[in-house]
Amino acid sequence: MATTKEDWLDAGLKVLAEEGSPALTIERLTTELGLSKGSYYHHFKGTGGFRTALLEYFEKQFTTRLIDTVERRPEADAATKLAKLLDLVLADSDSVQLEIAVRAWALQDPEARLAQERVDRARTAYLQELCRGISSVKEPDQLARLLYLILIGAEQVVPPMKGAELRALYATTLTLATGEPFLT
Repeated sequence: MATTKEDWLDAGLKVLAEEGSPALTIERLTTELGLSKGSYYHHFKGTGGFRTALLEYFEKQFTTRLIDTVERRPEADAATKLAKLLDLVLADSDSVQLEIAVRAWALQDPEARLAQERVDRARTAYLQELCRGISSVKEPDQLARLLYLILIGAEQVVPPMKGAELRALYATTLTLATGEPFLT
């Protein structure tokens, strides 16, 4: 069975979400994929190389890809883009456990911490850009941070908030910030 680097990274994200960063061992990953260690070493230079690639892949899949998807419609106004971004984020309920696992990993590992900081900066910067483009928002940078913190907090409560409940919270927050109905 031919396995791509992406197959290994997808398996790594699955293991990370389900079992946390300590489970990201070559033995666990080869078991997950039913492959030999040789296949692993074909794609990565050991555990350090795998973990670096996994953090980059996480950033690409759960930050860059979402921004790129929203930006495929450059003619859309900022409010439409923000609504699209929130739809994408709220539709991906499977990523909640992964987000929690990456944040936990970042508390223990300097490389994971740097990756998490990059992700947080990129996400917040993009939200700020969108909020600045909505003329009725008086404090766009603060609103952007608030929207992001709502997401992070919603993932951390036990059990995490469901998409519909989070959507309603976003709608209320955006309606208060803009003075007009948002995300109806």
